[in-house]
Amino acid sequence: EAARRLKGAVVANQLDRLGGYRWREDAEAVAEPVGDGAPTGWRTRVRLATSADGRAGFHRFHSDELIHRLDCAQLPAGMLTGLAQESWPAGAQIHVAVDSDDARHIAVSQRDGEGRRRSGRGRTSTTVVEGAYEAVQRVAGSTWRVPVTAFWQAHRDAPDCYSALVGQWAQLSAGMTAWDLYGGAGIFAATLAAAVGDTGRVLSVDTSRAAGRAARDALADRPAVTVLTDSVRRALAGQRDRADVAVLDPPRTGAGREVIDLLAAAGVPRIIHIGCEAASFARDIGLYRARGYEVEQLRVFDSFPLTHHVECVTVLRR
Repeated sequence: EAARRLKGAVVANQLDRLGGYRWREDAEAVAEPVGDGAPTGWRTRVRLATSADGRAGFHRFHSDELIHRLDCAQLPAGMLTGLAQESWPAGAQIHVAVDSDDARHIAVSQRDGEGRRRSGRGRTSTTVVEGAYEAVQRVAGSTWRVPVTAFWQAHRDAPDCYSALVGQWAQLSAGMTAWDLYGGAGIFAATLAAAVGDTGRVLSVDTSRAAGRAARDALADRPAVTVLTDSVRRALAGQRDRADVAVLDPPRTGAGREVIDLLAAAGVPRIIHIGCEAASFARDIGLYRARGYEVEQLRVFDSFPLTHHVECVTVLRR
């Protein structure tokens, strides 16, 4: 409870200082729990690194040093069982996911040594050592198969929580048009498609090819959805029809001035913006407000218990 009050206060402070927006009084600025609100056992995906002697570990905060104790309280019981005793390839990444069926999947990614010596980068090969390369994820009655190396919401209850909120705040009806920007595997696109029906249009955009494949497979039975693998900036610049609502879930750096300028120039009247970093979220809010948007609602979620991270969700109108 104390951590959630602190997180709420941080977001309120950043919104005031960087966004010029007064969200709530300090006493009322509290981050909301997600799901059952349990502070432990909530994470469904984790990535470990390996040392020169082949041991798995977590990176120390802002450091290349590895910590080989794997008893992290964010993880459900058994998620990393046996990994500390295994010998792994040096300099590899170990991706571990627990899916909606509670099945564990482990894949090891490693750069090609010869390519790394020649170019400093090299090619990356991935080997599945347990389970499958794709994990089954279910949200609001739909099923996704998402590579264990791809992005998925960390908190087990976050996808249902956010998709329900997007559906409520979008205020869409049959025949309307929606943009799902930084759409990933298309969770929000599914919610938007259900609202606009077969006569509407949903455009989902993300740069990740793996996420795009997962979205196309999961949303193949929804004719309203078009999945585009491209940058959001280029996709917006190429649009000729205005959207009735745009949903954005950008990376930690935020959407930024150029993307928000394009949304404003396109005349999108309603925007749902999701941010996982308080400062960049607040800066984006300031950019929207400078272009005539008003904050209609704003909520802050404690989606990453036992860390300093939060998830902020707002709906803006113009």
